[in-house]
Amino acid sequence: MDSIEIVLAMLLAVVASAYLVRVLPVSLPLPLVQIGLGAAIAGYTGHGVQLDPGLFFLLFLPPLLFLDGWRIPKSGLFRDKGIILELAFGLVIFTVVGAGFLIHWLIPAMPLPVAFALAAIVSPTDPVAVGSIASRAPIPKRLMHILEGESLLNDASGLVCFRFAVAAAMTGTFSLTQASLTFVWLVAGGIAAGVGVTMLVTWSQRWLVRQFGEPAGSPILVNLLIPFGAYLAAEHTNASGILAAVSAGVTMSYVELSGQAMAATRIQRSAVWDTVQFALNGVMFVLLGEQLPDILHGARVSLDQSGHLNPWWLVLYAFSISFGLLVLRFIWVWAALRITLYRRNRRGEDAPKPPLRLLLATSLAGVRGAITLAGVMTLPLALPSGAPFPARDLTIFLASTVILISLVLASVALPRLLAGMDFPEEPAEQKEEDLARREAASAAIAAVERAQMEQLQSGADSDMYPEAAARVIALYQHRLDTTAAVDDEDVARYRKLDSAERLLRMAALQAERRTIFGLARHEHISDEISRKLVREIDLVEARHKH
Repeated sequence: MDSIEIVLAMLLAVVASAYLVRVLPVSLPLPLVQIGLGAAIAGYTGHGVQLDPGLFFLLFLPPLLFLDGWRIPKSGLFRDKGIILELAFGLVIFTVVGAGFLIHWLIPAMPLPVAFALAAIVSPTDPVAVGSIASRAPIPKRLMHILEGESLLNDASGLVCFRFAVAAAMTGTFSLTQASLTFVWLVAGGIAAGVGVTMLVTWSQRWLVRQFGEPAGSPILVNLLIPFGAYLAAEHTNASGILAAVSAGVTMSYVELSGQAMAATRIQRSAVWDTVQFALNGVMFVLLGEQLPDILHGARVSLDQSGHLNPWWLVLYAFSISFGLLVLRFIWVWAALRITLYRRNRRGEDAPKPPLRLLLATSLAGVRGAITLAGVMTLPLALPSGAPFPARDLTIFLASTVILISLVLASVALPRLLAGMDFPEEPAEQKEEDLARREAASAAIAAVERAQMEQLQSGADSDMYPEAAARVIALYQHRLDTTAAVDDEDVARYRKLDSAERLLRMAALQAERRTIFGLARHEHISDEISRKLVREIDLVEARHKH
C-alpha cells in the first residue's frame, strides 16, 4: 500500500472510530478504539508507517499544544495556579527521578540516562484522553480545569526533561549548571518566541486588512500557521519550541479579547480547529496502533540483549512502570493536598478535606496519550558514534504500553470511583455568566435606542422603527428579568422558564429547517437561498444549545 493510501486509511480509521465508540456494546475510550484500528491497518498492510522523528514532532505537537493554550479556561488556570504548578513542574521532576531509578533497577541493561528519558516522556498527561473518559465519568469541573492546566504545562516540562536525558544518553555527560542555564534559556526564549510571533502576525494581519481588505479564508489559514511559525522560530534559536507553541496559544486567547475578528471568521475558524484537533489526535493514536507490531518485535530483540528470553518480562515491566507512576502521582497529590490544607488552616480559612475517592480519581486521571507518543517517537536512531541508540525499541514499547494501561485503567476505574458522588455547583461561574448576560443585555438595549433615534433623525419611517425597537428590546428585557437578583424560588422558576423557552425555540427552529429543505427539494427556492437560511438557523440553534 502506498504512503498516500496509508494516510487515507488512517483518516478513514479516525472517522470510523467516532462511530464505533458509539455503537460498541462496551463503553471504551475513543483513543483505545483508534489504537485497535491502527493495529488492524498494520496487520493488513504488513508494516507500520515510518516517519522521521523530527518531522513527526513538527507535524503533530505545535497545533495541539497551541490549541490547548488557546482554549484552556484562564480563570481556572489562575485561580488554581498553585496546585497546577505543583503538578506540572514538581510532580514531573518527582516522576522523572523516582520512575527513572525504578526503570533502571527493573532493567539494568537500560542505561540510566535512557531510563530517565523514558520516565520523562511518560510524565506528561493528556487532556484529550482524560476528556474522552470524562464523558463517561462525573469528573468535577474544577478538577477537569486543574487536569487541563497541568497537562498544558507538564507537556513542556516533561519534554524539556526528556531532551536533557536524551542529550546525556547521546554524549555520556550531564552538567547540572549547564542544564540549569539551558533550561532558563529554553523557557525564556520559548515563551518570548511564542508571544513575539503571535503578536507580530496579528499586527501584520490587521494592517493588511485595513489596507487591502480581508480575503476569504485567509485569517483562518494564517491562524493555522501561527503554531508552526512559533515552534520553528524557537527551535532556530535553540529555545523550546514546545513552550513557544503553548505561549502562542495563550497569547492568541488574549488577542481574541480585542474582538477584531469577524463573527463569521470566528465560527468558521472554530469548526476548522475542531476538525484539526480531532484528526491530529486520532491519527496519532492510529499511528500508535500501526507501530505496535514493529515496536513489539524490536522490544523482544532488546529483551534478548538484556538477558531475559521470556517475553512475559515485557508485560511485567510495563505493569510495574505503570503501577510505579500511579503510586508516585498519588504520593505527590496526597502530600500537596496536606500542605495546602495546612496553609489554609494557618490562615484561618475553612478547608474541608476531600474524600479519599477523589484523591484516587486524581491519581488515575493522569492518563498518558498523544504527547507521550509523539515525544518517544523522536528518540534518535543512532548515537554520534554510529552505534544504535541503546534500547530504543524497548523504550518506545514501554511508553506505548504505559499509554494503553493508563487508558484502560482510567476508563474502568474512574466511573466506578466517582459513581454516586455529589459535587457542588460552581456558584462563581453562574454569577459570572449572569453578570455577563445582564451587562450585554443592558448595552444591547442602549444600542437599540441609539440606533432608533439616529434612524428617526435621518428621516426614516417614523412608525416602523419604534415597533421594531420594542420587539428587539423585549428580548433583552426578558434576559435582564431572568438574571436579576431575586430569591431562590424565582431563580428556579426563571430557570424552568428558560428551559421551556429553549425547548420551544428548538422545536420551532427544526420546523423552519425542515420547511426550507422541503422548499429546496421541490425547487421552490434556490440552493443558495436554502444554504443561507439554514446557516442562520444553525447559528441560532447553536446559541440556544449553549
